[in-house]
Amino acid sequence: MPPIPRADVPETLLQHEIARLAEMPEVRSGLAWMRAQEPQFTRWQLELAAIPAPPFGETARGEWLREHFQELGLEDVHTDNVGNIFGTRRGSAKHCFVLSAHLDTVFPAGTPLNIRQQGSRLYGPGVSDNGAGVVALLAIAAALRAARISPEMPVVFIGNVGEEGEGDLRGMRHIFADPRWRDSIGYSLVLDGAGSDTIVAEALGSRRFEIIVRGPGGHSWSDFGAPNPILVLARTLYAFTQTPVPISPKTTFNVGVIRGGTSVNSIPESASMRVDIRSTSMAEMERLESVLRRELERATGDEAEASAQRNPALRRAQGLSYEVVAIGNRPAGELHPDARLLKIVRAVDAHLGNQAQVQRASTDANIPLSLGREAIAIGGGGTGGGAHTLQEWFDTGTRELGLKRILLTVLALAGVSG
Repeated sequence: MPPIPRADVPETLLQHEIARLAEMPEVRSGLAWMRAQEPQFTRWQLELAAIPAPPFGETARGEWLREHFQELGLEDVHTDNVGNIFGTRRGSAKHCFVLSAHLDTVFPAGTPLNIRQQGSRLYGPGVSDNGAGVVALLAIAAALRAARISPEMPVVFIGNVGEEGEGDLRGMRHIFADPRWRDSIGYSLVLDGAGSDTIVAEALGSRRFEIIVRGPGGHSWSDFGAPNPILVLARTLYAFTQTPVPISPKTTFNVGVIRGGTSVNSIPESASMRVDIRSTSMAEMERLESVLRRELERATGDEAEASAQRNPALRRAQGLSYEVVAIGNRPAGELHPDARLLKIVRAVDAHLGNQAQVQRASTDANIPLSLGREAIAIGGGGTGGGAHTLQEWFDTGTRELGLKRILLTVLALAGVSG
C-alpha cells in the first residue's frame, strides 16, 4: 500500500484509508505483536531510566540505544559528532520519515535515580520524560521487524541529545544543519513523554539569558558606597517586570536563578541572574529582549550615580560593568492546519476513537517547524506525571493506544511495500 494520498482529500476518505491500512495482514501482525510485548517494553524503560543522562552527559544512554538499534536489525547504525544515535529501516523512496526521541533529562549529574516499579507504575527521574518516548521509538522499530513490514519511505530512528534546558535543542539543530538530513527528511515525528491526547503542532519560542554584573566589591563598612552588582540586578528586575506583555500572542518572562555575594557584610564583586522569555511571537521575544537590555544599561548607570552620591570620596564606580550571555534560543513556528502530517494523525485518532488536542509547546519539533517543515510532537502512550521532579512516574496501562497511534501514522505517511 503506497503512502496515503494528498491530505486535501475528504476527511472521511482519509479515515477509510487508515482503516484499510490497519487491516493489512502485516500491519495487524505488528499491532498484535506490540500488544503482547508490554513486559519487554517495561524492562527497556527501567533499564534506560537507570542510566544517567544529565545535560551534555548522554553518552552512556546513547550507547545503550545504539546496541538496541543493532539488535533490532536497523541499518547504518551510527553516532554523529554531537552524540545523536541513528538507525534506519530501509525503503525505496527518495525522502525519509524521521522518528525521534530525546535521550537527555533535566537532572544534573549525581542525582539519585531510584528507579523502581510498583504494579503498572514506574517511578524515578526521567522515567516518563523521556523514557516513554525512547521506548516507543524502540517498540516501533521492533514491530516493523517482527511483522516484516517494509515501508516504502525509509524510516530513520533517532535518539537525539540536547532537548532539555540549556541543551537548547542542539541535537535536532545539528541534524537539520546537515545537508544530508535537511534535504532528505520528508516528515518528522517527535516522541516526547507520555500520553496520547496531544498533538504539538505549534512551536513555543524562547530566549534565555544569563546577566552578569561585576564591580570592585569591598567591605560593607569601610567601602560603603562602592557600586553593588546585586543592586543593579534589583533595579533591572523592578523595571523589566513592569513591562506589559500581551495575552495574545501569549508572552511570558521568568527569572529562575539569582546568584552572587559571599557574605552579608561584603559588597559582592559579581552577581548574576538567568532570565527566560517565551512567546508564540518572535517579534514579542525580540521586544522583551530589547527592554531587558535597555533596563540593564539604565540600572548600571543609575547605580554608578547612586554610588557616587553615597560616598563621593570613594570614586570606585568606574569598576562597574555588565555582560549579557545568551544561553538559549528556541525558534517559534507552527504547522499549517492543512499539512498532510497533521491531517493524517487526526485521521488515525478518529480511527482509534482517540481524542487529542493541538497544543503549543517547546520540543525538538521547534527546529523543523521553524524551517517550514512538516513536524509534530506526540507522546509515547501510557500516562505520566511529576515531570522534571524526583517524584516522576509513568503508568504502562494505556501504552498500547499510543503505540498503535504512532505505528499507523508512520505507515500512513511512509507507505507499506507490497
